[in-house]
Amino acid sequence: MLRLGLICLILLTLGAGWFGWHRLGPRPPAPPLAPEATRIDHILIEKSARRLTATLDGAVVMQTNIALGFAPDGDKQIEGDGRTPVGFFEIDRRNPKSAFHLSLGIDYPQPDDIERARQQGIDPGGDIFIHGQPNGVVGVTLPGDWTLGCIALSNTEMAQLWSLTETGTTVEIRP
Repeated sequence: MLRLGLICLILLTLGAGWFGWHRLGPRPPAPPLAPEATRIDHILIEKSARRLTATLDGAVVMQTNIALGFAPDGDKQIEGDGRTPVGFFEIDRRNPKSAFHLSLGIDYPQPDDIERARQQGIDPGGDIFIHGQPNGVVGVTLPGDWTLGCIALSNTEMAQLWSLTETGTTVEIRP
């Protein structure tokens, strides 16, 4: 019986050590930051990780958590489905007077989305933006996925992204 207790104690100690190491141990180094960047040339949105990474010549300029549409899994198919499209896009407009704190428009739908929707007799949706929080929401970042298919950031992060992003910047959205 003592032997069994000793084995359990050793296993418990090893398990606690393993758990502590993975929770509190060293982390991989952060990707390199672009020094004093004044612009970016690529925005990567990883839907499953709920992460936006803005880069210049491959160097990370900013990285932030995001919120997506209320039904984020899969590619956008139809107006109102709550999904964020997947693929390669460009920033095609900037709106400083949006209903949200600043917004950068994405050129969705693409011609193949329009054709697919036409063949199915549906509306592919549109007006997909990267934006901040709703105007009137001050000092708070809404939790969870709450947009209608857009990508939402905190207002502070949106202001930073806005200042770095020109019309024509590439946007890559991955599942």
